[in-house]
Amino acid sequence: MEATFLSLSNTLIFIAFIILLVALVPLALSIKSKAKSKKYEKLAIGMIVVAFILELSYFIFRWLATGHAPVSNMYEFIAMFAIMLIGGYLITYHYFRSKVFGLFAIPISLLLLGYGSLFSTDVQPLIPALQSNWLAIHVITVTLSYGILSMSAVAGLIYLLKAIPSDEKSWRARFLELIMVGLVIVATYIVTTLVMKEVVGYNDEFYYTDQNGAQVIAEYHLPSLVNYQDAVPVEHIGNNEYEPTEHFHLGIDLPPVIKAHSLNTVVWSIILGVIVYGIIRLIIRRRIFSLFKPLTKKVDLVLMDEIGYRSVIIGFPLFALGGIFFAAIWAQMAWSRFWGWDPKETWAFITFMFYTIFLHLRINRGYEGEKSAWLAVGGFILILFNLIAINMIVSGLHSYA
Repeated sequence: MEATFLSLSNTLIFIAFIILLVALVPLALSIKSKAKSKKYEKLAIGMIVVAFILELSYFIFRWLATGHAPVSNMYEFIAMFAIMLIGGYLITYHYFRSKVFGLFAIPISLLLLGYGSLFSTDVQPLIPALQSNWLAIHVITVTLSYGILSMSAVAGLIYLLKAIPSDEKSWRARFLELIMVGLVIVATYIVTTLVMKEVVGYNDEFYYTDQNGAQVIAEYHLPSLVNYQDAVPVEHIGNNEYEPTEHFHLGIDLPPVIKAHSLNTVVWSIILGVIVYGIIRLIIRRRIFSLFKPLTKKVDLVLMDEIGYRSVIIGFPLFALGGIFFAAIWAQMAWSRFWGWDPKETWAFITFMFYTIFLHLRINRGYEGEKSAWLAVGGFILILFNLIAINMIVSGLHSYA
C-alpha cells in the first residue's frame, strides 16, 4: 500500500505540473484576446485550481506513504514551496483578479518543481532530529510564508517591468536585466543537470572525508571543476565496493565544510547560463526584460504596489512565527539549544531582519512604488539564496535537508 501511495503521489504532482504548464496558454490569451477574455480566464483559473488540488493530493498521499509530513528533504521542501506559491497566487487572484500575476507566478512554481526533481524522491527513514511533530509545524509554516512573500516579489517584478523603459541607460534597467540573467542561469542549471544526469548518464564518483571524519562518496554529474581536498576518483564495482580510477578534475580543491559537488554544479550553471544569455541577446538584439513588457501594458502600478505591501504584511509574521519562533522550539528539542548560528539559522535571521527593515522603510520612510518593488524582489532573492546556496553548498546541522 505504501508503494502504491508513493507512486500515486508522484503521478499526481507530475500531472499538476503539466496542467500548470498548459494553463499558461489560456491565461496569456485572456490578456491578449478581448472578445474571449473571460472565457480564457475561466478556463485558465479552473485548470490552476485543479492543479493545486492535485498538488495537495500529492502531499496527502505522500504523507500516507511515509508516515510523516513530506517536508523532510530537499525534494519535499521545494515541492511544498512550489505548491504554496500556487496557493498564494490563487488567494491573490481571488482578491485582486489580476491575470498577469499568473504569467509570472506559475513559471516560478514550475521552475521550483523542476529544480526539486533534481534531488532524490526516495523515502528515507527520519534521522532523530526530524522525528518530531515540529517538523510539519515549522516547515509548513515557513513554506506558506514563502508562498505569500513570493507574491510580493511577483508584484514587485511586474511593477518594475512596467515602470522601467527597456532602452533606458540607468542602474535600475541594468539591475532588472541582471534579474533576467539570474532566471536564465536557473533555467539553464535545471535543463543541464537533467540532461547530463538522466539523458547522458554522466556520473563521476570521488571518495573523500567529510567534515565529521566519515568516508563519503560524492557523485558528479558534470565534469569536476572544484572538488574536495584529497578526494580520490573511484568507480563503483558493485556491493558497495569501489576501486581507484581516472576522472577529469580541474584541480581546485576545497575543505569539506563546502559541498564541493554542489558548488561544482552551481559554477557550471553560471558559466553555461551566461553563455545562453549571450546567445539570446545576440538573437533578439535587445534586453531580455523587454520581451515581457507587453504583458504589463494594462497593469495598474498602484494595485501592484498594494499587493506587494499586503503580501509582506501577511507573509512576514508567518515567516517570523515558523522560521524563527517555531524553529527555535524545535532546535531546543532536537539539539538542546534555541539558537546556534548554524548557516541555515543565520540566513533565516538575515531574512527576518531584511523584511523588518522593509516594513520600517515602507511605513516610516515612505518607501512606496518602485523602491518597495525593488525591496520585494530583493527579499525573494534572499529566500532563493537560502534555498539553493545555503542548502546546497554550506555544510551544517541542516545539511540533511
